[in-house]
Amino acid sequence: MDEAERLELGFRTRRSVLGDAHVDRSIANTTEHTAEFQELITRYAWGTIWTRPAIDHTTRRLMVLSMMIALNRNEEFRLHVRAALEQGVAPDLIKEVILQAAIYCGVPAANAAFHDFGLELAAMK
Repeated sequence: MDEAERLELGFRTRRSVLGDAHVDRSIANTTEHTAEFQELITRYAWGTIWTRPAIDHTTRRLMVLSMMIALNRNEEFRLHVRAALEQGVAPDLIKEVILQAAIYCGVPAANAAFHDFGLELAAMK
């Protein structure tokens, strides 16, 4: 697969995981300073890593959520929670990830994640 095909696959995958609205906003907000970064993450994160067949998208989503909790990346956590819920990931699975993170990442990190999770659940109603 050449780089252009990898980029196209990346955009398709990114849209399937995060939704068209988010990707459209990211593209619209791209500047001359961020264009290469957007291409890099689309090709590598979305076109190379997210498309590997050994791990399904639900598992990848849950892994990303746990990593965002561990790194205290609340905005990115909320983005991925929203996308997971919209794609039908059961709220109970997300709750289990947060509970697991409470043990390995600490109670403050899990507390913040439960807060953000609740905001996203409420927004979906």
